[in-house]
Amino acid sequence: MPRKPNAKDVAREAGVSTATVDRVLNSRGGVAAEKEARVLEAARRLKLDRMLDQRPARTIRIAVLLQPPANPFHAELQAGFQAARRMHAGLNMEFRIHHLVPTEPAKVAAQIDSLGGSHDGFVVCALHDPAIAAALDRQIARGRAVLTIGTDIRTEGERVYVGPDNIRSGRVAGDLMGRLIGPPGGAVLVIAGLLSMIGHEQREQGFRAVLAERHPACSVAAVVESREDSGRAGELVFRALRDRPDLRGIYNASAGSREVADAIRAAGRARDLVVITHELTEDRRKLLREGLIDAVIDQNPALEVRMAVEVLAARFGRLDKGPATTLTPVQIHMVETC
Repeated sequence: MPRKPNAKDVAREAGVSTATVDRVLNSRGGVAAEKEARVLEAARRLKLDRMLDQRPARTIRIAVLLQPPANPFHAELQAGFQAARRMHAGLNMEFRIHHLVPTEPAKVAAQIDSLGGSHDGFVVCALHDPAIAAALDRQIARGRAVLTIGTDIRTEGERVYVGPDNIRSGRVAGDLMGRLIGPPGGAVLVIAGLLSMIGHEQREQGFRAVLAERHPACSVAAVVESREDSGRAGELVFRALRDRPDLRGIYNASAGSREVADAIRAAGRARDLVVITHELTEDRRKLLREGLIDAVIDQNPALEVRMAVEVLAARFGRLDKGPATTLTPVQIHMVETC
């Protein structure tokens, strides 16, 4: 009968001392994150019974950089991460929320630099900017885990992206727009938050591409940026409807659905425009029921948070493995599904 593995076996497998294994196995703390992860992984690989449900002593601290909760999608992400520590207490991971200003990349980069010394990793939902990418690369070089969520940031170092395939999401929006407008076609206004946000850029690309391929009677009248400002989104729509009475559709790839709906209502166009947007927040459910939005393409922020937690837990040896995929499925919601 084979003998059961012991601490010496774990030490040999992990390439650490037996004293280090003892500190991890008995939750005494004082072990670097990288070594702790190796010990936990080795213990699980060897099926050391007392490690199967072991709660690590060291708290892993993750900085989560999001927009303030005035943005409904970011509010849902924030709520998800705030709940994650309670729901996954056995992982001993702390998710600390830090708000960023989406239009001030230099300040976001400075935030990342200032938080690096007190955090083991980052979750970031922000635009792609050389200063932000460089700040994340500095953290990656220091051994910090970096995960982008909802929209990617192109770093030189290794990162993980969790979220939708935004090109595909844009294509779905374009196909829906073409089908709902119908054979006569017409002009469509596209509202991006920030085209320097990779997710918004990709949505616009996918939307435009599928119109050209499948719905040539529909055309993009203009692509405008709300700069993630809901009030500005409403103003852009009001001006567009005033200047382009031929508009047949609005594709809002970002925030401000309530303000966009108010502008449509003020222009007297509530019944003759096709409106498609993203993220099934509570206010957008209501707008679907009111007939002021025709379709919402959702990326499921709760699922994104769960995936992010699993990715980071696996990265730090708190789980055997992460999720099978980090891409969330495209989900289409219309009035009958909300």
